[in-house]
Amino acid sequence: MALPRETIAAGAPSTCPDCGKKVEPTVCRSAAGYYVGTMCYCGPYSRESGYYPTFEAAETALDSGKFGRY
Repeated sequence: MALPRETIAAGAPSTCPDCGKKVEPTVCRSAAGYYVGTMCYCGPYSRESGYYPTFEAAETALDSGKFGRY
């Protein structure tokens, strides 16, 4: 479960406070796997979902809107 203001869904701003870029959910990758998150010019901004084993699974979650950190 996300902490308050840790994700956009939990109240984090949808604009990066450092560079001012509006962030939109997209499929991201880390060493732990693929996830739905946001990126800005500064780097990763938020992780909006849990991890998925493949890019396709994360993309399906993003496209359906059924992602989140529970």
